[in-house]
Amino acid sequence: MNSVMLITLGLLVVFFSAMIAIGIYSKKYSTDVNGFVLGSRSVGPWLSAFAFGTSYFSAVIFVGYAGQFGWDFGLASTWIGLGNAFIGSLLAWVVLGRRTRVMTQHIGSKTMPDFFGARFDSKSLKVAASVITFIFLIPYTASLYNGLSRLFAMAFEGIDYSVCVIIMAALTALYVLVGGYMATAINDFIQGMIMLVGIVAVIFAVLNDNGGLSAAIETLATGKNGGWQYASFLGPQPLFLLFVVLLTSLGTWGLPQMVGKFYAIKNEDSIKKGTIISTVFALIVAGGCYFLGGFGRLYDVDVKALGFDAVIPTMLSTLSPVIIGIVIVLVLSASMSTLSSLVLASGSTITLDFIEPLCKHKLSEKKKMLIMRAFIVVFIVLSALIAIKQANNKSLFIAQMMGVSWGALAGAFLAPFLYGLYFKKTSKAAVVASFVFGVGLELVQLAVSLGWISVAEIPVLSFVFTNSLYSGVFAMVGGLIIIPIVSLLTKKTMPKDVDKIFECYENTKTVAVTDSLGK
Repeated sequence: MNSVMLITLGLLVVFFSAMIAIGIYSKKYSTDVNGFVLGSRSVGPWLSAFAFGTSYFSAVIFVGYAGQFGWDFGLASTWIGLGNAFIGSLLAWVVLGRRTRVMTQHIGSKTMPDFFGARFDSKSLKVAASVITFIFLIPYTASLYNGLSRLFAMAFEGIDYSVCVIIMAALTALYVLVGGYMATAINDFIQGMIMLVGIVAVIFAVLNDNGGLSAAIETLATGKNGGWQYASFLGPQPLFLLFVVLLTSLGTWGLPQMVGKFYAIKNEDSIKKGTIISTVFALIVAGGCYFLGGFGRLYDVDVKALGFDAVIPTMLSTLSPVIIGIVIVLVLSASMSTLSSLVLASGSTITLDFIEPLCKHKLSEKKKMLIMRAFIVVFIVLSALIAIKQANNKSLFIAQMMGVSWGALAGAFLAPFLYGLYFKKTSKAAVVASFVFGVGLELVQLAVSLGWISVAEIPVLSFVFTNSLYSGVFAMVGGLIIIPIVSLLTKKTMPKDVDKIFECYENTKTVAVTDSLGK
């Protein structure tokens, strides 16, 4: 057993032991549905901010996106991390944070589909949103495991990658099933600290390995894999870079597992503090990941043969065993935190928003908890099996499904959720139109990517369906345009008593005032 494997195993034992202990400790907070799904809406700013950040940034970003976009854009890929911090974190908290927390408590919603049902007085919207969430979260969750495969093979040579997937899935299931939201929030905080320390350590190690920052940039601009454009301000493909920034940043506004963090935060003060903490976290983690990926061309990587996922592992393979061990735990932390958030969102929405509305008799708290936990297990097993199958045979269909998942969820939900918080005149028909447009556009993208249909002869469509990043942005922006237009044309489908729902933003308190006795 080599030194890399020994150090990594030691770190993993400590890591997993802490995760299980926290799950057991958090059991007391998960005695009912409200506690299991939302932590009784009493989560403080640090836990909420780290839960948001760790759900946002997973192994997909560290290994996949940082490698791919770092190779494509060079140092300009850092703009993606900055976009994630200021659009995906700061603006998300400012625009959505307080209004989401206030309205969801006022109407009693626990999930995003539940919000659509209560806000627009429509059981069918609630059920439709839950189905979209469940279907598209499965391939998205499976993609989390993929970032581990190459790093795991590098650190544990000779051990099947499937073993890593199974262990990770089992341990995540254990602490989520036992401790619910509070266990994921506490674990997210610890995993977030690991990510912060890990990414800083890796950046310094890689730069030191290449003679320092100045020398690394100079080599990037003049090396055989590089060129001046990869060390420039906007990189070789500014338009493509803009689409990547928009999708990976604005997309979080419509993802159920991300928005759900605002449901659970404790109070007004926690939202203000959480905004700052979350932004700083994103700056370090996302900015650091993409900045690191920008130096990928300093290394001799055959991306045509090995794929972009080989870029980051190749960069790390020359570093010390301690750094490699830290990176393995970093990526595992990023994956498990996002995985726990996704499975909790999926299990809760399929139970509360799909099964419960279809039941003739009211489900007891105990039954809802049991069904929820059962679906969490089903969700984890399905995503793990898909990940293993993808790793073994590189299924094109699975890979493309993973690519459209983010775009479909954000495209369908972002606009109706945002307008639902701010625009009283949003109609049910407009929400349906956004659902159909977002999901429909990404299903067409899937068909185009798989070669089932061709749009090459139609310039506009050819541009939209260049890849899932482009179509995902059009799905989100299209929804923002569709909602107000369709709402104005379908006023008859506006829900009743909207003014009562929006009263939650206008609550006033009467206080006694003592006048002076005169001049």
